[in-house]
Amino acid sequence: MHFSARMIFDFDTVVRRRATGSIKYDRKPALDPFWVADMDFVSAPVILQALHQRVDHGIFGYSQAHRGVIDSIRMYLGNRRKVELDEDHLIHLGGLVPALSLAARAFCKDGAELMTCTPVYPPFLNVHRDVGAKLLTVDHVFINDRWEFDWEKMEQAVSERTRIFLLCNPQNSLGRVFSQAEIVKLAEFCERHGMILVSDEIHCDLIFDEQATPHYSALELPAHLAKLSITMLSPSKTWNIAGLGYAFAIIPDDSVRRKFSAARGHTLAEINALAYYAAEAAYKDGESWRLELIEYLRENRDTLVKFINHECEGLSIHSPEATYLAWIDARQLGVDNPANFFEQEAGLFLSDGVLFGWPGYVRFNFGCPRTRMLEGLEKMKAAIVKKR
Repeated sequence: MHFSARMIFDFDTVVRRRATGSIKYDRKPALDPFWVADMDFVSAPVILQALHQRVDHGIFGYSQAHRGVIDSIRMYLGNRRKVELDEDHLIHLGGLVPALSLAARAFCKDGAELMTCTPVYPPFLNVHRDVGAKLLTVDHVFINDRWEFDWEKMEQAVSERTRIFLLCNPQNSLGRVFSQAEIVKLAEFCERHGMILVSDEIHCDLIFDEQATPHYSALELPAHLAKLSITMLSPSKTWNIAGLGYAFAIIPDDSVRRKFSAARGHTLAEINALAYYAAEAAYKDGESWRLELIEYLRENRDTLVKFINHECEGLSIHSPEATYLAWIDARQLGVDNPANFFEQEAGLFLSDGVLFGWPGYVRFNFGCPRTRMLEGLEKMKAAIVKKR
């Protein structure tokens, strides 16, 4: 039986999003958007219910984390990460991009260096500018039928002035879930060179096969390595509540935590009243919705990978292990800029690989109803056929 016939939640209905103030749809309203990482699915009913209840209260003054959201984070970390929360290590944040900037400002002053591996989520390649730091990048390499770290080139690139390493795990845009051995080796690399490991794990609940590719969090590192880590998490991508702006960091070491917190100054806005309640509902009661989402996205992924590799000459893709973001190799397409090509010839808004540090690629967001995804893929195919 087709899984969708048994689904409780609706991921097939196309919801009109134009003219709603949506970055995804309204930035270039003439185009069909498959770019920025938010999904076209209505959020989980438990989240909507929690928000309605909070709205019915009617007062939206300055907010702080209430007991319910802290307990839901504790439960989530215990159930999903097998980690016990120490509340003293928890820092509530209004989003992970500001938190990445905060880490750079805290540890990369006076022209110090920040390292990351490409391709990667564009803010990783830009937050160094917020403090005048130098950016070091090393490309991931395709070995053993998967994307891996290039350890030799990382050793060649690092210097005594390199202060932090920005990690995206699962990796956006490659969709790779790094193994325990890889994360431990990376943490040892950071320890050896006196770096803080900043681990953005926002996509960690969007893994397609947790038996084959389990997520190993920086929270699970041995104590001597964890003390040089900042782990950043959020329910925003998984439960499609990015616009509410809630994330959190867990920082085990007192000194690292103090420096991180001190860098905030007065630059970050207060977290809004609704965000805490949405996060609480997601972590406390959103698991059944998440599991069905994964099933739906898995079929979307498999359909997309087959279509790209068999129907679109000049394009290729390695099947992602996580996220709803497809990293498509268009270097054989024979065009100068694939994102511009598909915008002009197919009316599609895709993420340009240039922004991730890898020209010649595009990123396609398949977190949408399957009919919409297929319409986008058919437009890509038609543009390629026309080009011939």
